[in-house]
Amino acid sequence: MRFHIMTLFPELIDFYMNISIMKRAIDKGLIEVYSYNIRDFSENKHKKVDDYPFGGGAGMVMTPQPIYATYKYIVDKFKIEDPKVIYLSPKGKKFEQKYAYGYSECEDLIFLCGHYEGIDQRIIDLIVTEEISIGDYVLTGGELPALVLIDSIARLIPGVLNQEESFQDETFNDNLLEYPHYTRPREFLGMEVPEVLISGNHKKINEWRKEKSIELTKERRNDLLKKRENNIL
Repeated sequence: MRFHIMTLFPELIDFYMNISIMKRAIDKGLIEVYSYNIRDFSENKHKKVDDYPFGGGAGMVMTPQPIYATYKYIVDKFKIEDPKVIYLSPKGKKFEQKYAYGYSECEDLIFLCGHYEGIDQRIIDLIVTEEISIGDYVLTGGELPALVLIDSIARLIPGVLNQEESFQDETFNDNLLEYPHYTRPREFLGMEVPEVLISGNHKKINEWRKEKSIELTKERRNDLLKKRENNIL
């Protein structure tokens, strides 16, 4: 799977991709990650990529030409027939685990990272297939949201996670928060590991984990329980 990130700060993307699980996945050839500096594609002699908004207002808006040129370069170079372009925006639909599963089946994903007050609407109309938000807050740019999505999607690709890092029982699977985890030592500062987890009875352990997942979800994210009930019904 190939990830393409259109950004003004490719070094932010490159740094993250050179550590931990993402680096291992790249080294194994399971994913490819390409970052493109939008400024490199500007036809302005000063490599300018923003301008004042028509109609007035605070801040600057990213101009369409360098973004579109970056997009065309990616699509033409990799011969992407049906490009999927995700614009990271607080106005987009909120990202959920189910979207990560869907995106993980794509061969190519193109991410557009905005800055300043946003990007020219004509770019959104021309090339963007989906606007995605990672939460109800505003960041200074789209790089962090892009990394969130890439990390979430890449780890679902077979081979990216090893057995110890398996995602099968994780939070949000089945609309439940994940159960608590414990490891050695059995006692720490007077706090004991729940007896059921050292009983060897896997049926009882699974029942305990399911019960704890439901308790946590009810306490912290009751909306997920309602969503789960609707899915079951």
